[in-house]
Amino acid sequence: MANEREEPRATLPWQPLLPWQLGAARSALARRSTWPHALLIHGPDGIGKHALALGFAQALLCETPQADGLACGHCPSCRYAVAGQHPDLMRVELLAPDADGIIAEVDTITIDRIRTLTEFAQLTSHRQRAKVALIEPADRMNVPAANALLKTLEEPPPDTYLILVTEQPARVPPTILSRCRKLAAPLPSAEEARAWLVDQGVASPELVLAQMGGAPLSALACADPAVQSERRAWLAALARPGQLSVAGLAARIEAGGRDERKARLVRAVDWLIAWASDLARVRAGDSARQNPDAAEALARLASQVAPIALFRYHRQLLGERALLAHPLQPRLVAEALLIDYKALF
Repeated sequence: MANEREEPRATLPWQPLLPWQLGAARSALARRSTWPHALLIHGPDGIGKHALALGFAQALLCETPQADGLACGHCPSCRYAVAGQHPDLMRVELLAPDADGIIAEVDTITIDRIRTLTEFAQLTSHRQRAKVALIEPADRMNVPAANALLKTLEEPPPDTYLILVTEQPARVPPTILSRCRKLAAPLPSAEEARAWLVDQGVASPELVLAQMGGAPLSALACADPAVQSERRAWLAALARPGQLSVAGLAARIEAGGRDERKARLVRAVDWLIAWASDLARVRAGDSARQNPDAAEALARLASQVAPIALFRYHRQLLGERALLAHPLQPRLVAEALLIDYKALF
């Protein structure tokens, strides 16, 4: 059978296009006759790149697209796509079956995933419309996987489209980048982001948007009361570096299983980055942007830290954040960063 070797599809929910993406999507789809065989969507985290990629995929597969090029939402292809069961759509993500056949998160996209994609690309379309493969995040393909993808990029089968998504295009191999058309994912205005969060039931959209640098999807995730409670605990400790218990604060990372510990560490490092950035801003005479609710503590601490040391610490945090795909000991990572934070004072 054609799909016997295809990997189990992810069970993530299908997302419609977000309000701030409609104009860019219509503009891109108006050029359907010259649609590239490989499109790379890039932009910062939390602005909806995943939703945009899925919206394009559904539109390319739609059997009765609207006049503006968007998917109709009710043809058989659209119904299959919304259900996550379209035979002409393949999603290559950081998800793969484990030894028990359960879909689990993985760290990298490996060559076997790309070989499956290559086989998929050579199949005849089931719905006689197109075939679409999504690769996300494209920067997490390992070297053999990226090399294996080149043949499909160089010799794409007819009516076969690849959509690559990345937050860090600089980490995508140049050989891949040079064979893709680039599209910067549209950024929402402050009002669009606020209105969308209000529609999602977020009570304090301005605060969570500030915390996440204006990224609405990230803001929605951090609006969770449990996440906000944890953030307040970390900020209260950072506000008193002389009394900060490194072991005690880092121990908060340990709750939950492996994936939860990793998620807690990522959030903690993001809070440290935002805190250090605001310290630098206040030290330079500006106001806190990501932690406006801690403005008083930041103003008190800013005069106590040397700008060069703070700059180096901020660079250290950014470097550590880029390596968090493989945190072997999340608690030890947190402890090391907190020790260096205390040393600033």
